[in-house]
Amino acid sequence: MFPAKKINKTYEMKIIPFKIIGNLYFVGSYCQSSHLIDTGDGLILIDTGNIEYLHFLVSSIYELGFKPSDIKYIINTHWHWDHAESSGILADLTGAKTLIGRRDAENVRRYFEPDILISEGDKLELGNTVISFMETPGHTEGTLSFFFDVTEGDKTYRVGMFGGAGANTLVPGELYYEGNRIDYRNSINRLRVERVDVFIGNHVWNNDTEVKGKILLETGENLFIDSTLWSKFLDFCENRLDSLGII
Repeated sequence: MFPAKKINKTYEMKIIPFKIIGNLYFVGSYCQSSHLIDTGDGLILIDTGNIEYLHFLVSSIYELGFKPSDIKYIINTHWHWDHAESSGILADLTGAKTLIGRRDAENVRRYFEPDILISEGDKLELGNTVISFMETPGHTEGTLSFFFDVTEGDKTYRVGMFGGAGANTLVPGELYYEGNRIDYRNSINRLRVERVDVFIGNHVWNNDTEVKGKILLETGENLFIDSTLWSKFLDFCENRLDSLGII
């Protein structure tokens, strides 16, 4: 929803890690979002990014007081290199199990052999966290979206992520597949019925992660808590699709 800024130097990719809400943390960099969930019985990592910036991810996990060795599961939203390339390395180092949508399994094998293939309606349970998965093809055939609850004080919030919102694959080219625009629209329509209090993006420009994180760290104001952002982002995705047309 927010335009990506131009990055000239590798070190400019670094984003200070922070707690978003409850047991949910941001540990990614500017070009690739990664999120960490502390379940009380181990960590769940969402997307690992590409190898070039793996050191930022590992450093961020340590900066928050966690250890990569405590990662039990690595969820890959889809198979693209900027989300999944580092997953095999981290799995080898930590013993974590890797998850990906069943229809992205073949493509992701260029990076690692997945341990668990996710289908519509599957759940991942660990400690105090239950993640519900939805198959939302379009960006890739096996894109996963998911939802889970977090608690902050005496309130419970529902977190949601659209696991593949990018439009770069919706035009004919290397990553395009036949029928993906129709799949993408159908996925948006299915996601609209979900209630989301805290919308997290798998790129920082989806929800202005970097700016909101700085505000949260500096003032304590949590702009991630906004039940209107989910539908606004889906509107943005559908309007962008409309500009391409359906072929």
